[in-house]
Amino acid sequence: MQKINPWTAAHGSPNPLGVTWVEAEQAYNFALFSVHATAITLLLYSDKDLLYPIFKQTLDCLTHRSGGIWHIRVPASTVRQASYYAYCAEGPFAPEQGQRFDPDKILMDPYAKSVYFPPDFNRQASIGAGSNAGKTPLGLVAPPGNAFNWGADQRPVHTHDTVIYELHVRGFTRRSNSGVDTDKRGTYAGLTQRIPYLQDLGVTAVELMPVFQFDPHEGGYWGYMPLNFFAPHHEYALGRTEDQQINEFRSMVKAFHAAGIEVILDVVYNHTVEGNELGPTYSFKGLGNSTYYLLEPDKVHYRNDTGTGNTLNCANPIVRKMVLDSMRYWVTEMHVDGFRFDLASIFTRNEDGSLNLKDPPILAEINADPAFAGIRLIAEAWDISTYELGRNFPGFFWLQWNGQFRDDVRSFVKGDEGKVGALMRRIYGSDDLFPDTLPDVYHPYQSLNYVTSHDGFCLYDLVAYNQKHNEANGNNNTDGTDYNLSWNCGWEGDVGAPPVVLELRQRQIKNFCAILLLSNGTPMFCAGDEFMRTQGGNNNPYNQDNETTWLDWDLLEKNQGMFRFFKNMIAFRKAHPSLGRSRFWRDDIRWYGTDAPTDLSPQSHTLAFCLHGASQNDQDIYVVINAYWQDLTFTIQEGNQREWKRVVDTSLPFPEDFSDPPAPIPSLAYRVKARSVVVLVRSLPPGFPATNYLA
Repeated sequence: MQKINPWTAAHGSPNPLGVTWVEAEQAYNFALFSVHATAITLLLYSDKDLLYPIFKQTLDCLTHRSGGIWHIRVPASTVRQASYYAYCAEGPFAPEQGQRFDPDKILMDPYAKSVYFPPDFNRQASIGAGSNAGKTPLGLVAPPGNAFNWGADQRPVHTHDTVIYELHVRGFTRRSNSGVDTDKRGTYAGLTQRIPYLQDLGVTAVELMPVFQFDPHEGGYWGYMPLNFFAPHHEYALGRTEDQQINEFRSMVKAFHAAGIEVILDVVYNHTVEGNELGPTYSFKGLGNSTYYLLEPDKVHYRNDTGTGNTLNCANPIVRKMVLDSMRYWVTEMHVDGFRFDLASIFTRNEDGSLNLKDPPILAEINADPAFAGIRLIAEAWDISTYELGRNFPGFFWLQWNGQFRDDVRSFVKGDEGKVGALMRRIYGSDDLFPDTLPDVYHPYQSLNYVTSHDGFCLYDLVAYNQKHNEANGNNNTDGTDYNLSWNCGWEGDVGAPPVVLELRQRQIKNFCAILLLSNGTPMFCAGDEFMRTQGGNNNPYNQDNETTWLDWDLLEKNQGMFRFFKNMIAFRKAHPSLGRSRFWRDDIRWYGTDAPTDLSPQSHTLAFCLHGASQNDQDIYVVINAYWQDLTFTIQEGNQREWKRVVDTSLPFPEDFSDPPAPIPSLAYRVKARSVVVLVRSLPPGFPATNYLA
């Protein structure tokens, strides 16, 4: 039986932060960091009265404080009468010193594992001076024994076959045609019901857009304005108690794992929803403004390297601890398989806002933590004022969203001049960004290749619009990037688009899909791109919680041919370990053009290559890419006509565009249609197993 420490039993323990059930004492331990506070008061509320707490105790700094941490033990008999908890913090309100304490503000615990929004929640009540009682988020108190049966849950392991699928939990199943139970649409449970679809498609990992608790009024639709870093967003759960919200998320993860699919979280550890000096005080501002945020030299204003009003002070030890505690919680308690770090360059900023690209403490601590061994770490290696893609980002073995892959592939496919050399670099694995030469030795899989993501045009809109159409966002079409590298194939939008334009758009989408899945690196694409979803030309629908962003599953039936093409290209990649390697292709690749050698002139729009697969126990693959607007004849530079079989020709109609089994070719002189991709495979030598490409 666990021995009771009389000191901590009387005064509480500073570790761990947050609320912890202490079985031996039948009590709850509350611990909160606030180094500049002069007094902290713990408040417990029943679900019947959110204005007046049923328990209120001001902590004595001589007995309930260790260093900058306030702590107290509260008997279970007291806590069980409560549903919610919060704090009040006294201290200086001195913005010129970086402090913004207000004893009238009810403050949420940064370590709350679930969050409750009262019926009278009002963001305005937490702005400026005065009480926000009954109108601000509170932490939920978990009952003891909040256990979950993980059973034989195991993390899936994927290497060359990794294909990441970015999706929004709510938008994936929110429409009535999503095929999930009515009450589960837009929830973790609804997403779970669509796992068979993802298995059929063949993706091996889902990257969930933010699921951390955000302010439903200010977090937008995407969720990139976090309120808390531990609690799952309450609106994605059916239940409203802490154990229900947490266990619904766990059940989803367990189901994904049983299907062999990894779960990666898009996490926002760079700012919060509290915004700048004009924003609300929910938690961090009222507990330690100068601790949690980077401030301008005048201490009154906030650095805004995120473009959202504030920037987390990730150089501060307590903020680093909070980030790592949050990550560790999602890995150990929620079993997630990785993180994609939004605006990860914030991790490289010192407390004065300057850059530390040599050895940022938070990155060193993440890299050294054994809890994250085998966990995917993916950086968006930029913020609004710095771009650290590739070797410039000091994550070393982290994967990185490769925005250069996106831009170069978009530019080449749309027909821009002078892009052949750039396309070769991207297909090869971006060794210019991730070199494997000393002193830095990177791997091509660290390049997370993508053409589309949540941010920017979806794939159909990329080939249907020359300009963004963001009027619905309410910002006079000024939000969202103007740098889209899109081409509408000769007609803006869908209204009145002639059949020849619609056919060309389908071909261009297949070209993007093929190039993405034939490139060395880790591929990712966005949910719904496989059946040509559209957002009506809106390239920044961050606040569109409606049919603009909710997947229209009728398009799956309408565009079955495109779905089949994506599915088969994924199966093709997974069947060929030559494509996704841990090392660059080096001597296994030969580059060509319509003939040999490759035409690298500015006017060239053609590329071909032969990837030799013997070193990977694989077939040889010959790829021909014609981004020119006229048909061209390519001469296959290796082998004889009888050895090669055609798998892909994006110029052909569905389902002839993907051949299984591979089709013979009539000649080594292959006529490649304008704006199309052709993929050939060489007959297997004796002893190699036959390959089926269909999933």
